[in-house]
Amino acid sequence: MDKQAVTSADIAAAERVLGIAQTGPERDLLAGALAAQIDLARARRAVPLDERLAPACVFDPRLPGFAPPPAAPLRLPAADAPFPGDDDAAIAFAPARLQAAWVRAGHLTATRLAAICLDRIARLDPAIGAFARLNPAALDEAAALDARAARGDWAGPLHGVPWGCKDLIDTAGLVTDRGAEPFLGRLPEQDAVAVRRLRAAGAVLLGKTTVGALGYGDVWHGGRTRNPWNTDEGASGSSAGSAAAAAAGLCGFALGTETLGSIVAPAARCGAVGLRPSFGRIARTGTMPLCPSLDRLGPLCRDAGDAALILALLNGADPDDPSSLDIPFGGDAGRDPEGLRLGILAADFADPSAEAARAAIEHCRALGVVPVPVELPALPWESLVSLLMAEAAASFEPLTLSGADDLLARQDEAAWPNQFRLARFLSAVDHIQLDRLRRRGMMAMRDLLAGVDLLAAPFGVGALPTLAAFTGHPCLCLPVGFTLSPPRPSAGIAADAPANAPARRVPAALCLWGRLFDEAPMLALGHALARRCALDLRPPHGLTGAT
Repeated sequence: MDKQAVTSADIAAAERVLGIAQTGPERDLLAGALAAQIDLARARRAVPLDERLAPACVFDPRLPGFAPPPAAPLRLPAADAPFPGDDDAAIAFAPARLQAAWVRAGHLTATRLAAICLDRIARLDPAIGAFARLNPAALDEAAALDARAARGDWAGPLHGVPWGCKDLIDTAGLVTDRGAEPFLGRLPEQDAVAVRRLRAAGAVLLGKTTVGALGYGDVWHGGRTRNPWNTDEGASGSSAGSAAAAAAGLCGFALGTETLGSIVAPAARCGAVGLRPSFGRIARTGTMPLCPSLDRLGPLCRDAGDAALILALLNGADPDDPSSLDIPFGGDAGRDPEGLRLGILAADFADPSAEAARAAIEHCRALGVVPVPVELPALPWESLVSLLMAEAAASFEPLTLSGADDLLARQDEAAWPNQFRLARFLSAVDHIQLDRLRRRGMMAMRDLLAGVDLLAAPFGVGALPTLAAFTGHPCLCLPVGFTLSPPRPSAGIAADAPANAPARRVPAALCLWGRLFDEAPMLALGHALARRCALDLRPPHGLTGAT
């Protein structure tokens, strides 16, 4: 581009896009310099950057003076129940810890457990769409574990438990196409670190669970993942398949990822337990990079005790993930929560949609938990989302520059292709200022949690979910009741439910947030609260809604 091609009129038009204003003489000065700036940007764009190359600036959620909780052994809630014999559904919906205990006790083989799940997938998943593809070696892997068990050789705490892996986490020799047309047929050569750790613990990989294309929503190149409680609506995203599979008893547990709600949102929609750990706790090596300063891995389960076990097995750093930290995970995840101080954002609980969450707080009171009113500083926390959009656009810049983003199924205003292009108009100066606001948010969360042990809010209400995603704090989402929900189509696709489709009974969720790298109290309250609520979380037999 000719350096004289940028004019004062061009700059005036750009000012309207950026929301700033300058004088005529200032524009004249800029016109001569901008062409050189553009040349520098073009020179950089001409250099291919491997997606595994991390940014030089690494987000650390720990403020100066932070001290993690003292190292302590992990204690899990008890998981003990009689073996249900020939009741395959009862086996499928049992906590993963109980499934593993039955295998170890000889009541159940890994092969039978995998076969139960594969049969349920064959019968139920056509209506849900939770699995993108199955692992053809799943039964062979289960049989190999049974042979080891016969020799007294136990792989680990998840020996024989079947699981699902979100389809943007690499699995060696099993296609991982990220739900997106530009990556069709992508075949990783190595397992992600998290996959290696679960294999070492004895878990049996059933297959890849569906992911909204490139980690957004529940629409992927194969269609739409549905809520097993109401198949007229989407499962939310982007760990849609993992949440739906766990909630429908298609696997013992599943692994998801989250940038801004991608674990907790589908957990809330589908009635699963979703854990987003502290940022940096689980190495992301081998996982699709979307937003390096936000991305996290975490489990989707049917039981908070399972979430604690899986976090313990996944915990730890890896040299190829510079954001990962070696901070021990321990504590009493099975403790009586009596005496815990629970911060309540009163305005959030006043929302009309929060009826089940308000009832859950009364259950907390009955458990001896002390609700404490708290408030967030009234700052524009939602503006932090521009940081996410800039990082995501950088991660997938090759799609934007090459035009390959046109291959993606979703092409609406909120979809990635448009968001990637929109991010090109973000200001770098504003980006730095947003990072400073992010630090202000980290300080606000530190101050809030100085006076309480945990925070609580209804799912999907208020600013706390957004702020805590950017500050790196852990979150546990769990079902606490039910509500009636009309069919909710996924963004970017036409509604496919009948116009007169009835509202259906679906789970309602509460979210808990804990201190950085101190997940045990949050998990303990989650486990006790689930027992107190005593919900039947088995979706209707045969499912409901569209098929």
